Amino acid sequence: MRVWSLHPDQLDRAGLIACWRETLLAQAVLAERTKGYRNHPQLERFRAQADPLASVGAYLAGLAAEADRRGYRFDRTRIIDATDAVERITVTDGQLDLEWEHLGAKLAARSPEDAVRWSQSRPRPHPLFRVVPGEVESWERARL
Repeated sequence: MRVWSLHPDQLDRAGLIACWRETLLAQAVLAERTKGYRNHPQLERFRAQADPLASVGAYLAGLAAEADRRGYRFDRTRIIDATDAVERITVTDGQLDLEWEHLGAKLAARSPEDAVRWSQSRPRPHPLFRVVPGEVESWERARL
């Protein structure tokens, strides 16, 4: 499961669609609608929020907004709690940098055109996240 901290407009088509699907799975876990992935480390940041379902809903809404911008159709009715009045979640600049490099490697392998675009920009966070100084997050398992 990869729930990117990066802004959805920085993901290629495959990354955006996969993130949507994987975040819907994360939402199902948080809503106790599935038994799988209950202990997935990326869920820690949502569980730490006052309203985890609202936070993951706000994350999904950000993905859906990017999908709309690209002309894709993500089914917003699948978002359990679409409340946008949630507190922003912090993410460290170290985490954002790690994900940026991880995305660059993926793009180089599957989407050379997007890899060029990637190489000409800098990482920005998903609108739900607020960047703070720090190392890679404790819940991150991928190491480059």
